[in-house]
Amino acid sequence: MSSQTTGRLELDVADVQRARELAERAGRPIVDLARAHTTVSVERATLRLAGLAGADAEGTPWVNRLADVVRADLAEDGGLAHGVALPVWDALARGEAADLAELAQKASVGSVSFRLPTGADADRARGAARAAVGGGIALMDQRRTERDRLIAEVGDAPRKPWIYLIVATGDIYEDIPQAQAAAREGADVIAVIRSTGQSLLDFVPEGATREGFAGTYATQENFRLMRAALDETSRELGRYIRLTNYASGLCMPEIAALAGMERLDMMLNDSMYGILFRDINPIRTFVDQRFSRQVHARAGIIINTGEDNYLTTADAVEAAHTVTTSQLLNEYFAKEAGLEDWQLGLGHAFEIDPDVPDSFRMELAHAMLARDLFPYAPLKWMPPTRHMSGDIFRGYLLDGFFNLVGALTDQGILLVGMMTEAVVTPWLSDRDLALQNVRYVMNAAGNLHEDFHPQPGGFIQERARQVLGEAMTLMEEIAADSDPAGHPPLLAAIADGTFGLMKRPPEGGKGLDGVFERSEGFYNPATEILEEA
Repeated sequence: MSSQTTGRLELDVADVQRARELAERAGRPIVDLARAHTTVSVERATLRLAGLAGADAEGTPWVNRLADVVRADLAEDGGLAHGVALPVWDALARGEAADLAELAQKASVGSVSFRLPTGADADRARGAARAAVGGGIALMDQRRTERDRLIAEVGDAPRKPWIYLIVATGDIYEDIPQAQAAAREGADVIAVIRSTGQSLLDFVPEGATREGFAGTYATQENFRLMRAALDETSRELGRYIRLTNYASGLCMPEIAALAGMERLDMMLNDSMYGILFRDINPIRTFVDQRFSRQVHARAGIIINTGEDNYLTTADAVEAAHTVTTSQLLNEYFAKEAGLEDWQLGLGHAFEIDPDVPDSFRMELAHAMLARDLFPYAPLKWMPPTRHMSGDIFRGYLLDGFFNLVGALTDQGILLVGMMTEAVVTPWLSDRDLALQNVRYVMNAAGNLHEDFHPQPGGFIQERARQVLGEAMTLMEEIAADSDPAGHPPLLAAIADGTFGLMKRPPEGGKGLDGVFERSEGFYNPATEILEEA
């Protein structure tokens, strides 16, 4: 072993550095791919940043109407390959409408035609587009300042990990009192689960919603209502309550922009979740996630990644190295997009079958590995779900073990486990008992992570080194892979079922028709401003 080691696991510094180099080697072609393309959702997000909101009588957002007409009018020039900004602000400059809202309305009934401006006309459109979109980015900056000011005013959560609790009624007006009650019982982060299937909608619903399925629709108005309610509760409790939603699916960039403008604090934003578990086209997903992460970086939003999901479909012991691989890739993609360590809520989970011998020791090894690899990231620790049997007493004990690992490994964000997982949607009383479990373990353990050091060369250290070694081997295989069609090696690995046993080919999945290779004259003011930062 090298004389240079790091962390309580005494990982070889050279191995850790090599692992990051391999992640960059596998991830760089994906970044190049993302930089060479745009998507219909990136372009719609740009219109939203410029202030276009609302929907027509049928509920179709005006950003969809406007982008679709521009795409159709310029079909012979590659659709949205040049971006939406130049044709839209050229039309405004030509007097086709007084503002974006009127332009969208006229375009939807066929009374506006779009062109690709050139010369002085293009320069004029470019300047106007940048000024308009810059206003939306300035609003995100203002919201970020508001967050800092409110935390300074009311105080922050007094300790880590932050206690993360879910509400999911489907009705925003029912979610609000449940979220406020959860905060009063000790939750630091409220996550509003999205309605089932929203990730597959290629539009963002408008307004306050009351009819979601197993969750509540992510809309700008729902974001505004919940943020206002939690601000009220933050002042009541004397600590800032953070709000989480989901920037994933076919509208990932738009939801990220709305979250930034409405001051959400965390967003679930994994680089591969939509590909693997929602069958969204891989190219569309990687293009969208890079833009969304640039928005999150600017807005000061913490992302949560979804590695825990791999362990719901693959064995948590055999596939442990795929979690580490994904964490390293997510870190690379996030930092390349501008996110800082404090914004990386990298995910992992307590999902080993409890009947496996030494399951607790392996859970501890895997959690310590994540903490040692990412010492400055607020890791998101996810509770057991796959092996929750319906025996609520066994489940409550299992959640206690999960909480203990969280205390021993200094996790940053701890999602509260429910003893009624796989039985019913939790009642408020279930949440109260679950929070009591967390409070007991965290109070009793205190700073136990400062005292706990695994035996040198013992089971926990060796298991962690084994998982890291397997992750490095996997990344070497990914980087060395080749694709007959010329796709980046990581896309080939995803197609082979490397992650979560899901096979997703580069040309498959939903949303590929909304991907455009950037033309030589491509212009997107949001991308330009965000990359300047």
